[in-house]
Amino acid sequence: MSSFHSTPNSSHPFTTALPVTNSTSNSTLNPVAAAAANLVNDLLNKIPLPRWAIYAIFVAGALLILICCICICAKCCCKGKKKKQKKNEKIDLKGVNGKTTTALVQPDVSDVGYGSTKRPRGKLLYSLDYNAAESVLTVGIKQADSLRAMDLGGSSDPYVKVYTCPDKSKTFETKVFRNTLSPTFNERFSFQISKSSLLKSTAVMQIFDFNRFTKHEIMGEIRVDLCSVDWNRVIEEWQDLAEPAKFEEENLGEICFSLRYVPTTSKLTVVVLEAKDLKSMDTGGSSDPYVKVQLALDKRKWKKRKTSIKKKTLNPYYNESFTFDVSFDQIQRVNLVISVWDHDTVSRNDPIGKLFLGGDASGNQLRHWADMLANPRRPVAQWHSLLSAQQVNATLSLKRKLPLHNKLPF
Repeated sequence: MSSFHSTPNSSHPFTTALPVTNSTSNSTLNPVAAAAANLVNDLLNKIPLPRWAIYAIFVAGALLILICCICICAKCCCKGKKKKQKKNEKIDLKGVNGKTTTALVQPDVSDVGYGSTKRPRGKLLYSLDYNAAESVLTVGIKQADSLRAMDLGGSSDPYVKVYTCPDKSKTFETKVFRNTLSPTFNERFSFQISKSSLLKSTAVMQIFDFNRFTKHEIMGEIRVDLCSVDWNRVIEEWQDLAEPAKFEEENLGEICFSLRYVPTTSKLTVVVLEAKDLKSMDTGGSSDPYVKVQLALDKRKWKKRKTSIKKKTLNPYYNESFTFDVSFDQIQRVNLVISVWDHDTVSRNDPIGKLFLGGDASGNQLRHWADMLANPRRPVAQWHSLLSAQQVNATLSLKRKLPLHNKLPF
């Protein structure tokens, strides 16, 4: 009996040994985890931020690292695809017939509009009316719509230039409208033209983007053959702008000058700065340009000055200043004529180009003059395109001499 009871007593210590070993292993792991947790808590307590802010920073950092990893993976995948595409795009030209080589450069349907010169330029609403009794052609510039954006801001500063050809004796310009692709002009211009000349003429309406310090960019034009117009009624219609014709426009060059008027001292200062891309007047493909600055009072020649002569150049730099005594009453009636001449030692000097500013001017010239009057004592500089001397003379119609009876300004 005693031996029978000894077997269970001998097996009992083994059954009680297993939980003892488990308790000892848990007791050794818990202190390590507790020490790590205490270390983390100590570090977090040393940071002078709320606990939620610390957690937010950790989450944001983790997201940033994740995004960077995704971008790197995407870039690597794109490079791999491009390499595969380049390998697949290799074409064997040995078997290609010369008559069908256009198929290799034929654009895809989605790329047809890219870089095309037929991209819409906008449209213009204009009117035409002819008074046969007075031989006067009236061109009305109503409004434009859907013009091209020529500036970086996605807009333009449009104005319209109107003239008739082949006789370009007069050129008119509308006002400049700032930051718009749908300007409303509502301006009318009259041309003295006989019925016989009318049937041989073309009315030209060109829309430009105004730039104060660079060349004005042409946006499009409309040309109407006046022989095909029904003059029994007033024509008023919308028409799409076309690509400007390059064969007719003669480039005479551009000139930059500044204007400054001080009412208190009655001083008008003109600073001729520079010119560029002047028309070549000499056989060697160059010119000897100088600039003539002239004032006209009440349509009569008054005062004039001129710059020095720059030898053999089409891009002269002057930076020469001229000051005139002009009272506030006279400044309302004065026109400033700027002309560029080619100097010749043997023959007569030839005019290269001309323009005038003042109350009788229009377009960019009138705007420059108005900016000067609106900003007294401050110089206002601007580039201008030169016109032909014949065109300016016909528009300004200056008389030869200033009369002496009670009109002397000095």
